[in-house]
Amino acid sequence: MRPHNLPLVMLGAALLWFGWFGFNAGSALQASDTAAVAFISTLAATAAAILGWLAVERIRDGHFTSLGAASGVVAGLVGITPAAHSVTPMGALAIGLISGISCALAVGLKYRFGYDDSLDVVGVHLVGGLAGTLAIGLFASGQAPAGVSGLLYGGGFDQLWRQAAGAFTVLLAGFAASYLIGLVLERTIGFRVDRDSELEGLDIALHAESGYEFGGARSARTGTARPVPAAATEGARA
Repeated sequence: MRPHNLPLVMLGAALLWFGWFGFNAGSALQASDTAAVAFISTLAATAAAILGWLAVERIRDGHFTSLGAASGVVAGLVGITPAAHSVTPMGALAIGLISGISCALAVGLKYRFGYDDSLDVVGVHLVGGLAGTLAIGLFASGQAPAGVSGLLYGGGFDQLWRQAAGAFTVLLAGFAASYLIGLVLERTIGFRVDRDSELEGLDIALHAESGYEFGGARSARTGTARPVPAAATEGARA
């Protein structure tokens, strides 16, 4: 489904980007060279990811979208986070561009393979996280605070295989743990609601309320519809 309010999407993306500076640069726990490099990397990579996502949209769909730009923000932030203190600004631009392009292409995989991913966690966080983690093995620079060099900076394959081993080990461990948790939930309380509840909306099905009510008011206790007072409808018309 398309978002119901694009201005709120853009506001949320802006707040996320702003807060991510505290997440990446603040991880240094002091105002230092490491914090400065992480700050610039976060800025550069996210800007490049926006352009990468929009380029894919333009080539694939024939137009740019605000939603694509906001999605590019998330892709860039996810991609640069593991590499924020390991790369130069040029490396950050490269990682951001790769993350934006790869995530924009990956979000359509759910339609091809049929898995349920309403928030595009696989297409953005999994793919973007893998891209950024592996890219350290390519773009890491000995001049950055981390002090390691990737393949393109004379470090050979040493850092690249370490990044790959770590990333895929965590991927497999996370998949196994998530599958086990999902299996337990399925055998106990159920993993998901029925189709009718999904179509009606979980706010109504589970909580008997909705952020946007276009029909009669509902009882908070029973969930049944109650008539709206005439005075309220007259006020709305006014």
